Amino acid sequence: MELTKLVYTQRITNHYLTNHFVQFLSSSIRIHDFCARTTPNYFSKLKIGLIKEGKTPPDKRVPLSPAQCLELKEKFPHVQIVAQSSDIRAFTDDEYRSAGIEVVRDVTDCDVLLGVKEVPISQLIPDKTYFFFSHTFKKQPYNRDLLKAILEKNIRLVDYEVLRSAKGARLIGFGRYAGIVGAYNAFRGYGLSTGRFDLRPAHECKDRAEMELEFTKINLPDDFKIVMTGQGRVAKGAMEVLNSLKIEKVPIRQFLTQTFDQPVFAQLGVLDYNRRLDGGVGTRNDFYANPESYRSDFMRFAKVSDMYLACHYWGEGSPYIFTREDAKKPEFKIGFVSDISADINGPVASTLRPSTIDSPFYGYDPKKETEVNLGSEKSIGVQAVDNLPCELPRDASEDFGRELIDKVLPYLIGEDPDAIIARGTETENGQLAQNFIYLKEWVEGDED
Repeated sequence: MELTKLVYTQRITNHYLTNHFVQFLSSSIRIHDFCARTTPNYFSKLKIGLIKEGKTPPDKRVPLSPAQCLELKEKFPHVQIVAQSSDIRAFTDDEYRSAGIEVVRDVTDCDVLLGVKEVPISQLIPDKTYFFFSHTFKKQPYNRDLLKAILEKNIRLVDYEVLRSAKGARLIGFGRYAGIVGAYNAFRGYGLSTGRFDLRPAHECKDRAEMELEFTKINLPDDFKIVMTGQGRVAKGAMEVLNSLKIEKVPIRQFLTQTFDQPVFAQLGVLDYNRRLDGGVGTRNDFYANPESYRSDFMRFAKVSDMYLACHYWGEGSPYIFTREDAKKPEFKIGFVSDISADINGPVASTLRPSTIDSPFYGYDPKKETEVNLGSEKSIGVQAVDNLPCELPRDASEDFGRELIDKVLPYLIGEDPDAIIARGTETENGQLAQNFIYLKEWVEGDED
């Protein structure tokens, strides 16, 4: 009896232990699988190279500053980062060396190559992963051959411009500094066109802090009104300048109807300067989906404004903000336009061509619809530099690098649960990625 009971008890104990061991083993496997999916592989070496910009004219910006390269190494010890020697960068080779970053001439042994502007076809290295602004996803005709070469060279292209969060928000860009420099240039151009003051060009300043020392020279009339279109990165950058100048933001209704004893500005969203053609109530989603159903209502602002900061994103098919006919009207009051968006012969009638960092301003004669010298009688001053962040390349690079480290590189180096890198990948394994199949006929030359 006692022996039988002992054997039975042992069987129960063995069964209990076996079940718990199986559960433990199963749980351990699940934990291992979870960790494999969510934990970066810190034992796998990754070599990242900062490439020398090859596009002409040269661009002084860089994806990561020397200090940010060091930060990346410390944050991800298994990552090696080198800088390709460059005599055009805003940060010198010696600055990278001082931060402990190796400077090399040859980057063919790197796994990932980081640039800013388009890489010349002759400089593309086959079978690499590249990050840069390719300007191809909108079927830009001038870069079709570039995309074709990228496919032929089996390059994985990750385009900064299409990197987005799980909710669709753009993750990285130079828009903030386009807004900062574009707003500064607006005041510089206004000062030159009126003779009220003379500001030092931004690109002649070492950095933003030195540029802002010029603010004390700015002398604007009372009731000077600035209208701004846009609510994104560019507009936020422009507002940093306006806030530093202590120019007050006022509600739209007051901007349109009141006079002030100091300069003021108003910021407009798309529904503030566009109206439905049928007189119905518009919404942002409806405007972006059906822009042809809207007309511009910007003239009510043009009648009371002295300066216009164009910080919007303008989509094809959207109404022109002001036309050449609008600019001819005697009630059109705007005297200076800083077209930071720089859409040529598009929504801002005075923007006839892009301007350059060395020669950023020109005049627009609304009566003749032609370019004239800045400050010509009854002309509108224009700023339309299309590479504004290049005027403050150190600051713009540091700002861009901050976003790159915080919002992009962790998902390249580690796990990417929201497929941020995958969704921003335009080409891979010699093929267009799934999100970019629509480019196939265009890149093959079957579509103009």
